[in-house]
Amino acid sequence: MKNQTRRTFLKSGSVLSASVLASSMMSIIPASASSPTDAAQKNAKVKERTLGTGKHSLRINHGMGLGCMGMSWNRSFVPDRNNSIAVIRKAYDMGVNFFDTAEAYGPHTNEVLVGEAIKSFRKNIILCSKFGFEIQNGKFIPGAFNSKPQHIREVVEASLKRLHTDHIDLLYQHRVDPAVPIEEVAGTVKDLIKEGKVLHFGLSEAGVENIRKAHAVQPLTALQTELSLMTRDPLGEIFSVCEELGIGFVPYSPLSRALLTGFINERKKYNPNNDNRPGLQRYQEAAIKANWGIIEFLTDFGNQRGLTPAQVSLAWLLSLKPWVVPIPGTTKLAHLQENLWSASIELTVEELSQINTFISNFKITGDRYATPQTR
Repeated sequence: MKNQTRRTFLKSGSVLSASVLASSMMSIIPASASSPTDAAQKNAKVKERTLGTGKHSLRINHGMGLGCMGMSWNRSFVPDRNNSIAVIRKAYDMGVNFFDTAEAYGPHTNEVLVGEAIKSFRKNIILCSKFGFEIQNGKFIPGAFNSKPQHIREVVEASLKRLHTDHIDLLYQHRVDPAVPIEEVAGTVKDLIKEGKVLHFGLSEAGVENIRKAHAVQPLTALQTELSLMTRDPLGEIFSVCEELGIGFVPYSPLSRALLTGFINERKKYNPNNDNRPGLQRYQEAAIKANWGIIEFLTDFGNQRGLTPAQVSLAWLLSLKPWVVPIPGTTKLAHLQENLWSASIELTVEELSQINTFISNFKITGDRYATPQTR
């Protein structure tokens, strides 16, 4: 069978991509981005997943959302603005209803972009944003946190303006602030929910103790934390507490910042002014070479089934629990389609066993971040 890497997927889908691109660029005109097709909507709902429980729940089409960070920040090049708007609107046309951004992305510019893109269909989607980092004079301060109650309120008010909306459907604390008790943070978000400015609460990279404490004050809808075939730490205690409390799990970087696509190799060049990967051990030349065995495995596994490494990776994530909703990001229409097709893939027990056996015996080289993230 033909080698089905992401590059060959793009070549084989060139005709589809061209037609999708043409229709997407037309959708930059607001009137054409008003509603998904009936077929797309029906197909998306068949694969629907739920984050959270009861009145704190959200129903997610396709079982996955669209991470928008890379359209503005931390992925070397900044794509054409109109192209990014087209991708967001095409995602909606294809039934996606879960869009993720944050004040830190840019900072601020990603929320502005997303806000413009979703104007015509805002009421039909679930919009997620985040607070919790220190931003001074328009610059992101790495490792500096700020979840003081007044700051949370200021961030929400500013985000609402940038996003052209009167509420945020799911508001995450981007990282736990060790200087502010999590109960105080949860209480502030609870007040914002009472005021109608926020509808649901989530945490990102929180540990078990903080999850329990926050949930006791304001029930959590979702925990957003890095999870992929290369980063599986949450599969222990974190997954257990989420299942116990009825909290959904949203994996960010589900393709390990593009490593699991097979598109990044040891010759990859990054723009250090707009990419965090040069400072991460896992993305150094030696680590990429050491970890290449997982790409070879995924490629061989996918070739036998007509799947790309990215599709195998996302299908594996979706197999973990029905309350897992990954948010792969992309700036390319063909990759958007590729990722969404993953929601239709059902791996057999034998196939999952084959994948799990391989990854449990494969030692990943390089940490995902320079410092611990989960608190």
